[in-house]
Amino acid sequence: MDHLKIPCHVAIVMDGNGRWAKKRNLPRLAGHNAGMKALKEIVKRSSTLGIKHLTVYAFSTENWKRPSDEVAGIFKILVHYVDRELAELHENNVKVSVLGDYRKLPEDAVAKLEEALERTKNNTGLQFHIALNYGSRDEILQAAVAIAKDAVAGKLEPEELTEEIISQYLFTKDIPDPDLVIRTSGEKRLSNFLLWQSAYSEFVFCDAYWPDFTPELYEEAIAEYAGRVRRFGGVK
Repeated sequence: MDHLKIPCHVAIVMDGNGRWAKKRNLPRLAGHNAGMKALKEIVKRSSTLGIKHLTVYAFSTENWKRPSDEVAGIFKILVHYVDRELAELHENNVKVSVLGDYRKLPEDAVAKLEEALERTKNNTGLQFHIALNYGSRDEILQAAVAIAKDAVAGKLEPEELTEEIISQYLFTKDIPDPDLVIRTSGEKRLSNFLLWQSAYSEFVFCDAYWPDFTPELYEEAIAEYAGRVRRFGGVK
């Protein structure tokens, strides 16, 4: 693959775990567990391809509406994933970060995430961003409140406000906007994911459920991105 056309930042809505499990007459948590295995392979392929930033939508602010046993199971799988994969992530120079208010998660999940953040904080390879308890509208609302407080405190004049300044109040303040957003399972919507940041992203929708999203399908999505002309509202 032409590395000149590799996106700097890929964001993925990992959708379809539950339907994957239902299709096989398995419990929904089996789908989430299979999804974690797929995630490991996509992280590895991202590093191999030279992608700088990978953001995955792991748990949204709306996902709390799901049955409590499923929510608890998702976090147990998350703890197991971090526990099992952290050494390899660190060995491969991957830096882990979290987008969203992850401190509202169960204590064991918070502890494992903070262990990953601390252990990989100085790594300079793939920047792996996990969106947990994340919702883009909530993110923008929090940014608006912070901007208003700074304006009242005299730290910021309203006339000085720019898109760049607003971006610095978001969870993604030090992360470039995604070049490519991928959603699996055949759904074609953002579902409250990176609404501000994806204003000029390219989108690829894949029919495969997330557990079936292979590194080969990933490269196909990137190849589709590479064949597009990005104009950002201008003319080329």
